[in-house]
Amino acid sequence: MAEFKLVISDPKEKKAYQVELKSPDADRLFGKRIGDSINGEIINTPGFEFKVTGGSDKQGFPMRADVMGTRRIRVLLSQGPGIKIKRKGERRRKSIRGNQISDDVSQINLKVIKHGKKPLGVALGKEEEATEEKPEEKKEEKPTEEKSGEKPTEEKSEEKPTEEKAAEKKEESTKEEKPVEEKSEEKKEDKPEEKK
Repeated sequence: MAEFKLVISDPKEKKAYQVELKSPDADRLFGKRIGDSINGEIINTPGFEFKVTGGSDKQGFPMRADVMGTRRIRVLLSQGPGIKIKRKGERRRKSIRGNQISDDVSQINLKVIKHGKKPLGVALGKEEEATEEKPEEKKEEKPTEEKSGEKPTEEKSEEKPTEEKAAEKKEESTKEEKPVEEKSEEKKEDKPEEKK
């Protein structure tokens, strides 16, 4: 039983989507090669057409377009997928997978070459249509209280306590100042008595 993870990139939207494809739909991809086109009906996206751009097998080795067949092979590479060159003229022997899709492949990279009527995200069921979201956003942005020009009652109630608190602080500060003055007068009176 075949099972593939499809990574579909859409150059128009500049987004990529992941889709899991299982048998019997996955069986229709056997024998396709890098560069071949695939009808969108395989992934339940009628009207779309995709191009196979690459992939990797179950162990993570990448597929290469210049290696024919389904086998994994060690090849002397100087550029392209499966190798990172650090010095000019460097070549390395690396294991890579052939360009044909087989049961050993786990991930297939696809690119949209023909678009359908709906956007790709909507067709795959990953996103909702934009027309449904717009009316809901407008309702949330404009509550009925703002239209009438009245402020909510909560804001008015919040303003009153702040004014009352300010008045209470002023009264407390004046009460605290008076006892300090009385104490200073008492100390002055005590000092002449000590001198006598």
